[in-house]
Amino acid sequence: MLKRIRVEDLTLGMYLQEFCGSWMDHPFWRTKFVLTDPKDLERIRATAVEEVWIDISRGKDVAQGRPSVSQEEDEIRRATDFGELVAMPPLKVVEPEKPLPPMRDLRPTSTQAELHRAAQICGQAKEAVVSMFQEARMGKAVDAESASSLVQEISDSVTRNPGALISLARLKTADEYTYMHSVAVCALMVALARQIGLNDAQTRTAGLAGLVHDLGKAAIPLAVLNKPGKLTDEEFDLVKSHPLEGWKMLKEGSGVETAVLDACLHHHEKMDGTGYPDRLGHDKLSTIARMAAICDVYDAVTSDRPYKRGWDPAESIRRMAEWTKGHLDPRLFQAFVKSIGIYPVGSLVRLESGRIAVVMEQNVASLVTPKVKVFFSTKSDLRIPPEVIDLSVAGTTDKIVAREDPDKWRFPDLHTLWSGIQGQPW
Repeated sequence: MLKRIRVEDLTLGMYLQEFCGSWMDHPFWRTKFVLTDPKDLERIRATAVEEVWIDISRGKDVAQGRPSVSQEEDEIRRATDFGELVAMPPLKVVEPEKPLPPMRDLRPTSTQAELHRAAQICGQAKEAVVSMFQEARMGKAVDAESASSLVQEISDSVTRNPGALISLARLKTADEYTYMHSVAVCALMVALARQIGLNDAQTRTAGLAGLVHDLGKAAIPLAVLNKPGKLTDEEFDLVKSHPLEGWKMLKEGSGVETAVLDACLHHHEKMDGTGYPDRLGHDKLSTIARMAAICDVYDAVTSDRPYKRGWDPAESIRRMAEWTKGHLDPRLFQAFVKSIGIYPVGSLVRLESGRIAVVMEQNVASLVTPKVKVFFSTKSDLRIPPEVIDLSVAGTTDKIVAREDPDKWRFPDLHTLWSGIQGQPW
């Protein structure tokens, strides 16, 4: 049985299941171990992590009378929070400095109809970002405005169907993470911008900010960026210099909007003022910087990295919801969840019928009734003929009852099941 407890109540002999915070907030590259070393306990208490999950079936329980939350209680509270998303009013934003021409009016398409077109856009975008980084490494001035047509293509795809390109961009390999991460954050920024009611010009600005937010990593040695193990303090300090380095690169270019520069410089700031490089708090963080922080973290934790496997999309949403206490803007995060779903495309879920399914497409009217493809029966422990079910259709009796861990099941064709694309998408 899992319980969430305060770090100050953590003691030796407890089984540490999970940190309730960003993986960037603690020095451990693994969880799920019995806490036996007093030094490990000291290291945990010295971090910004305030709560952890423990498994009392595999270690000591929390002291009697100390506060704790069971997994069931946590799920009920989160379901209530997510259920209030529909009533959330739109955020008010400022107009951009430089107006841009309106985007084309594009008709919505299904995920399957958009996927192959999105794969082509991802391929083109990756090449463009690689070229941009190469020019930055050679000391050439970066012309961010030249990427406006690429941002337009990504925006158009997200407008037609948000789930397609966003989900494909998540399937990057660890080696191409730096470049495809920029593409993914661009798409996520566009989806979030549309969710909070930004106009076409503001949406493009947000997309461009996402595309170039990590440009400063061009100043970081590849050996450090792609290191498969824990970074040394010196290496981590080097990586933490990338927001300022990227801001300098963009500043030296031509015609980059202040909002784009701001997102580049401040996408690692936190609401409680513990981020970097300027330790800005919520009262000094712009809307676009807060948006970039959410989109950057989501793609980071759902992507395979040299030192860890990415989390399942639905599991990432659950964990990020715990970080809104001091890291992420809670209202913007709620809007972000509305833009990609509680169970984003590609999430593995279990239905009430006992069948395992992968999420295919969101339902704009309800966050908890997406279109899914069932393909496995837990009752017979066998694969079954794939079947697409729209959980929002009247008369449908099945429903999602839990997230499932892909690492537990290890279905080799999971990505192909929802995308229909064999191998690398681009």
